[in-house]
Amino acid sequence: MAESWQPDDALRAFAELDHDRVARRGYAEAVYCAGKTPEQVAAIAAAIGSRGTRTLFTRASEEHAKAVLLELPDALHDEGARLLAWPAAPPEPTGGGVVVVAAGTSDLPVAREALLTAQHLGRAVQIVADVGVAGLHRVLGHLDTLRAARAIVVVAGMDGALPGVVAGLVSAPVVAVPTSVGYGAAFQGVAPLLTMLNACAPGVAVVNIDNGYGAGHLAAQIAAPFGTG
Repeated sequence: MAESWQPDDALRAFAELDHDRVARRGYAEAVYCAGKTPEQVAAIAAAIGSRGTRTLFTRASEEHAKAVLLELPDALHDEGARLLAWPAAPPEPTGGGVVVVAAGTSDLPVAREALLTAQHLGRAVQIVADVGVAGLHRVLGHLDTLRAARAIVVVAGMDGALPGVVAGLVSAPVVAVPTSVGYGAAFQGVAPLLTMLNACAPGVAVVNIDNGYGAGHLAAQIAAPFGTG
């Protein structure tokens, strides 16, 4: 069935699904739901179900989630991360571990998106939450966990200083995610983005504002088994 599957004309009018991405890149395609109608997302979910392709649905509203679950009722839905994963069970983890660090509780939705992305791309993941630079003793209390990771995602808003602090304490690469959390002068995440781009600690890569999916994907690739990814 996999070789003979073809999209119907209605789906082809707005989507060209990339079922061969796993063969090319080792990782399945993700469906970015924002900007799509629930009907479009439902049609995409139905096609994915018929093909059996492991897929993430990101930035899904409640309406998007209902549409996906109508076609894929056994999908995982994480409301906080606005993410659905199908199949619900992640693959058996391989490669090195990924640790996701959230500076504050308000950063957790983006951190959860990163964590679930890395997990469903085949990595063992852990989360360390509410360890922002306002209390450095908190992150220092997790040094053993951080130093055991192959890749670390650090999610922070406000001043965005935490990725540079973490990068100065570990040997693993750090993927920094600025969030739109903060008061007016944070400019919806621009302030932490600039801080992270100017981090003085080497080994920090920066993704776009609130881009937990991109961070989780990059961390999964960094932590892939040697010779893959």
